[in-house]
Amino acid sequence: MSKKNTKIEYTQVIWEITSLLQKAESLEEALRTSLGEVVKAVGAEAGTIWFYNVSGDKRIYPSFTIGGADLTGLSLELGEGIAGTVVKEGKSTVVKDCQNDKRWAGRFDEATGFVTKSMVCVPLVNKYEVIGCIQIINKKDGSLFNNEDISLCENLAMLTAIAVDGKGLNLGFSEDKKSIISLKNVTKTFGTGETQLQVLKGVNLDIREGEFLVILGESGCGKSTMLNIIGGMDQLTTGTFLFDGKDYSKADEKTLTEYRRHSVGFIFQAYNLMPTLTAEENLDFIGELCENSMDAAEALERVGLSQRKDNYPAQMSGGQQQRVSIARALVKKPRIILADEPTAALDYETSIEVLTVLEEVIKSGTTLLMVTHNEEIAKMANRVIRMKGGVVAEVIVNRHPASAKELVW
Repeated sequence: MSKKNTKIEYTQVIWEITSLLQKAESLEEALRTSLGEVVKAVGAEAGTIWFYNVSGDKRIYPSFTIGGADLTGLSLELGEGIAGTVVKEGKSTVVKDCQNDKRWAGRFDEATGFVTKSMVCVPLVNKYEVIGCIQIINKKDGSLFNNEDISLCENLAMLTAIAVDGKGLNLGFSEDKKSIISLKNVTKTFGTGETQLQVLKGVNLDIREGEFLVILGESGCGKSTMLNIIGGMDQLTTGTFLFDGKDYSKADEKTLTEYRRHSVGFIFQAYNLMPTLTAEENLDFIGELCENSMDAAEALERVGLSQRKDNYPAQMSGGQQQRVSIARALVKKPRIILADEPTAALDYETSIEVLTVLEEVIKSGTTLLMVTHNEEIAKMANRVIRMKGGVVAEVIVNRHPASAKELVW
């Protein structure tokens, strides 16, 4: 593309971002979309908006990330790394070779598995001070960032700072919670030879203890395959899978069985209840397989079905059966619950009932991962992971998760 055409395209992007930020009901969503537009326009692999916790611990935190690096839980001291340096000095910088730049905080690549090669980093400056910075990372074609790219990023930074000043933004700096699950460069290939199909192509993701994480993506993007690996129902091809610090990357079937039995609860679209057992008996059956299990009556009470304990699945509605399946997961007292499209077979009212129960489960401190096609449900999550083409393409942090009763579709 010619230099003239590039300027015209970038001017159009700036106008679109200006309009978006002016009209936005949700500034957070507008900023995330604006960042995505810039990353797309310059042909970059990734981008991050950082904010500076000036009134708190004096660190900078990633607030919006587009691309394959999950930076949740990571932060920089003022003056540390390229981003920290830009925030401290208030000056834009272009780095041609990050790996050999003395300012580069290489531990980020080690933590995420994402290789940062080059970047443009510009400060976010309001009328009083530097409030953060914007990083655009790695041109997909391998070329270096040019003056037009820098100008576009600086315009985004200016518009972002104005929008934050005008509309206000609760930055909600992230807590440094412990990672209960860590996936590093995880791939999964099915078949051999000409029939070989690689579904996961290098997934990097840390899941924090006690968070509600929603996984979105089109059919075939790898989200259910990733969930199966996390649940110990399938094994990765290459990469590393850690649970609570223990490596399950090459675990044998006996080890995976113990892991599934004691650490993971499952909720599926199909309720998978045993038709010849009552609700209470379905729970007792699972409880007998686990150590220190929850009492079946207590689990049913937690999902509001004490009065249905003697009913068989055929005597209950779809929503009631799904609540029994949630109770069945709770009986194990799992560290993490995996839910694969748990509301897909339910109508709106029943879905809200089920999500309200899951909301209470989350409040108890259980880690919940949910795969869904319903983007409205993502509003409840602490974080939303969007998968595309077998990798994590986007990480969204919800600073104000919605309640189940606020969702509409």
